[in-house]
Amino acid sequence: MSDLVVIAFPTEAKAEEVRQKLLKMQGEYLLELGDAVIAVKDAQGNVKLNQLINTTKVGAVGGTFWGTLIGLIFLMPLAGAALGAASGALGGYLADVGINDKFMKDTAAAIQPGSAALFVLVRKVTADKVLEGLKGEGGTILKTSLDHTKEAALQAALKGVQAVIPAAAA
Repeated sequence: MSDLVVIAFPTEAKAEEVRQKLLKMQGEYLLELGDAVIAVKDAQGNVKLNQLINTTKVGAVGGTFWGTLIGLIFLMPLAGAALGAASGALGGYLADVGINDKFMKDTAAAIQPGSAALFVLVRKVTADKVLEGLKGEGGTILKTSLDHTKEAALQAALKGVQAVIPAAAA
């Protein structure tokens, strides 16, 4: 079962720094992320999502490959590549992987202009080590599916105070 955590940060740079720290921890097998997205609210109130995976690009690349292959069969590789890239990009654009985009945009509407929210979908976690790694990073928890004790431990770690880790989380 996955847990969702949404943390607001004063700047996009700080949110990106924390996301990179989480990705590094994932490389060290301290947690397993399902998704990690940064939502930024501009001065006009528009919310932009900074996804880890650009599904449009991935779809275009895959579509180009398959289109070229099919085009070779019909002796029209360039036309096949163009059609494949277009259809793959469209399919990638319409695909929504990980956290729901509408949910992220609706939630990020509550943050101040110029600030950012980090959306993290966590599948597995070694709580004590991850909390230690996030100690003092700042940020405010906006939403979470964690229970109250784990949420309090995460907020304490973000503030830089000693977190009390519940026995069930360890």
